[in-house]
Amino acid sequence: MNEKIQVGIIGGAGYTGGELLRILINHPLVNVAFVQSNSQAGKPVWATHTDLLGDTDLVFSGPANDDEDELDLDVLFLCSGHGASATFMAEHEISDDVAVIDLSTDFRDESADFVYGLPELNRERIAEATRIANPGCFATSIQLALLPLAKASLLTADVQVSAVTGSTGAGQALVPTTGFTWRTSNLSIYKPFTHQHLAEIRQSLTQLDPDFTHAINFIPYRGNFTRGIMANVYTPFSGTLDEAKDLYRNYYKSHPFAHLSDAPIDLKQVVNTNKCLLHVDVHDGQILITSIIDNLTKGASGQAVQNMNLLFGMPEDMGLRLKSMGF
Repeated sequence: MNEKIQVGIIGGAGYTGGELLRILINHPLVNVAFVQSNSQAGKPVWATHTDLLGDTDLVFSGPANDDEDELDLDVLFLCSGHGASATFMAEHEISDDVAVIDLSTDFRDESADFVYGLPELNRERIAEATRIANPGCFATSIQLALLPLAKASLLTADVQVSAVTGSTGAGQALVPTTGFTWRTSNLSIYKPFTHQHLAEIRQSLTQLDPDFTHAINFIPYRGNFTRGIMANVYTPFSGTLDEAKDLYRNYYKSHPFAHLSDAPIDLKQVVNTNKCLLHVDVHDGQILITSIIDNLTKGASGQAVQNMNLLFGMPEDMGLRLKSMGF
């Protein structure tokens, strides 16, 4: 591919929009044609995303209009809040020649005309799609912990999940539970057993194993940190540890961002990367899978770029070989 992909971003002032810009302005085959924001129109992008000072001269445009609709775009990323993407698609006629990658919850139900954009599940379908629904962050981490078991029809009982996320998972708008006067030296659960990502998790597991009907008991935690998700997932398992490791290595051997670690894992290994690191253990007939991602990259914007790469026939990891902070 010689010409650069022309990209537009709707709702570029939030966390996912900022992360998407950080990745795309350094992508060798992308040109960001415009980035839109209702709240920041007319301001330079770096005034909102201060880490981009010196990296881009882009200026936020205002409410989406016909001028932007008529730009010669290849792909449009929707980074607005949940519910806003469905409204945008209803109010604008987007040509089928323009790919749409939505980062909200609005189109993750595959009864909609969108392909669910988890590459480790739907790589071939994504490559042929024009409408892609990016997975949720908790959903990504938990699904990557469970897909190999579902593929092998080894989810034979209820699944227990305890997972913690950083404050950026709640979005940029300040509410009492995202401010660090509240989060510092604190821990809490929210939406136990009812989290909105459960529907897409079950959708993916039953795609691989139509007979899976067991409960997924999910307890989400708010963590005292900004970025990352750690999910600890356990369920009955009759095999050995070596058999479990072989199962996971074989499932993910062709996927560039999912890696099994023999050593215990920690969040700093994945923050600022598009990786999912996995660690498995077997104890007294139970398998424990620890899955870690950065909620803003593999859990959102990085995965959206991974989907774009697949869609346009580029190497899946192009622009996404990002280094973790490590320490």
